[in-house]
Amino acid sequence: MDNNPPPNPSPWLRLFRRNPNATTTRLRRRQATVSFFTRRLSQIIVALLAVGYFWLLILPSPRLGRGTYIDENALQPGQVNTYWNWGDVHAADVYLEQLELLRDSNATSHQRAQFLMNEFAKLGLSPATQKYSFQSSSNHGSINGANAYAILASPRGPRNEAMVISASWLSRIGEGDGTLNLRGVSTVLALARFLKNYSLWAKDIVFVIGDGYLDGMHAWLNAYHGVKQSNLEAEPLELTSGVIWTALNIDYPGHSFSHLGLFFEGLNGRLPNQDLMNSVQHIARYTGQVPVTVYDHLEWRDPSAQPSELTFLPSPLCHHPEIKEFAYRAKNILRHIGYQARGRASGVHGLYHQFRIDAVTVFAVPAIGPHGFHALGRIVESSLRTMNNLLERLHASFFFFILTTPDQFMKIGSYLPSAILISVAMMFRGLRCWVDAGWRPDHPHSKKGDHSPRIPVWSRRSRPVLHVFAMMLMTHLCGVVLFLIVRSSFFLYRQKLLTPLIVLAVSLVPFVVPKIYYPFHQGVAPAWLLLKALNLCFASTVISTITVLNFSLAALLAVALGLPLLLAQPSKSTPLSWFKYILYTLLASGWLFLFQEVRDAIWQWEILSVWFAPFFCLVYTPLVIQAGIVCILPHS
Repeated sequence: MDNNPPPNPSPWLRLFRRNPNATTTRLRRRQATVSFFTRRLSQIIVALLAVGYFWLLILPSPRLGRGTYIDENALQPGQVNTYWNWGDVHAADVYLEQLELLRDSNATSHQRAQFLMNEFAKLGLSPATQKYSFQSSSNHGSINGANAYAILASPRGPRNEAMVISASWLSRIGEGDGTLNLRGVSTVLALARFLKNYSLWAKDIVFVIGDGYLDGMHAWLNAYHGVKQSNLEAEPLELTSGVIWTALNIDYPGHSFSHLGLFFEGLNGRLPNQDLMNSVQHIARYTGQVPVTVYDHLEWRDPSAQPSELTFLPSPLCHHPEIKEFAYRAKNILRHIGYQARGRASGVHGLYHQFRIDAVTVFAVPAIGPHGFHALGRIVESSLRTMNNLLERLHASFFFFILTTPDQFMKIGSYLPSAILISVAMMFRGLRCWVDAGWRPDHPHSKKGDHSPRIPVWSRRSRPVLHVFAMMLMTHLCGVVLFLIVRSSFFLYRQKLLTPLIVLAVSLVPFVVPKIYYPFHQGVAPAWLLLKALNLCFASTVISTITVLNFSLAALLAVALGLPLLLAQPSKSTPLSWFKYILYTLLASGWLFLFQEVRDAIWQWEILSVWFAPFFCLVYTPLVIQAGIVCILPHS
């Protein structure tokens, strides 16, 4: 008979065995789990950061995307015969000649609007004009203009819904730098002439020619929806229609085009329903026989594409198909992040999204042929027929996505975890600092001759949160003052002269804030540790919240704030503390030296209510200043 005792099971196995006292078992299991994660919290934080940043880097991978498809069965894109013909192309050419005469005669905005209204009236439509004026400190005074629009009443419906075909006087090339969109405007006029001959429309069609680039259409949309803006004086609209469901903006700046580019980002990170984009893309390819691209980026397989930008790589990698595909997708993602993170619309269509109107811009990529008015007219006609089929607003497809290629996209679940993982790592580190701030190890004195290891005794210490909150509040108030200064006309007129002075003033904030009374003694948590805990927790909360509203901005914050805030810590070496302080000062206010970017952000805030500029001043800069304060506070 074997008298050997059974092997002693591991503590983890003992915890998960059946026990008559279930409550005791549950408490031990919870204690063991907490102890396991607490001991390995540093490794978990590093792992979360590594996975989050790596996930951001592999977003262009084809393995994270999937093919586009249309959810709304009522759309039926490309299922109709189009009637746009060469006679309509000739009409567009005639309108173009008249618009060129207006351009050559330096016609004013009012003269252009009057001409457009007369042309709409000749077609038997109901036309009108609208004058507007914006007051802007970033534009040396006011922005004045005049819009023209007309309404084709639906012959087959109650006129409760409407579709919009629009074009701005300026093209989106160079973000409205002065390139005219004459062929886009003439296309709208020719479409108005063509579409009025058919009685199949179940919705009103509104034709709008906006003055300027974004300002004209913004004034028209505000007036249409009854939105008041303090710095906008606009005439009320004489004519209105029903609720606008969808809109198509036409941008055709060149003589002819080779591809049709899709632009879809709206103000403050809004996106249209993907069904509209997929329908236009499907119609362009199969009805208009025009290749489609994302923005104006031609695919690397296209013969007319520019030479590879990967010349810095070795030749085998530079010409590898997978590397080229990854680079093309990365280029599209970076441009998407550039628009969405800054809250900017990539075209006139982006102004519609704030009113729950799904809209895209079809951009005729300038080239020496082979497409022109004929192909564009067929695409717009078929797209209108598709939009005319809708029985309700678009809702079935995605509103959160990243379009990596014309026919592939990333769902929200494929890209959202990257920023969330970084924010979770910041939250874990902040909570760890919070716990460390509340406890202090005391090492008892050993007796003579007692060589046994001394176990530290942990004692609680107070955490004066209100004092630290006062420091944080003061930095955010400094952010408010910074924003008020930056948006003032006095600063914008003397930007290059005043920017170094403002950066110097921001650099002095970390020395002023610590002067707030703080009880420095043994029974109180160090101020830097408590400030770092609250700073990390607040930054993590901001990133997690913004992730759902504007992923690109959240990703930008995760990259800009993640490691800098995690590494903020006072040093016993004074030169090292000064070096850290200088780095955090440059990180907090160095963006002020991007002069044109600052002016554009203020213009976007004043005219279009894009909240990137106030967000950067009121949230980002104070968070980095708080990290700088952490570095110069006493270590203990």
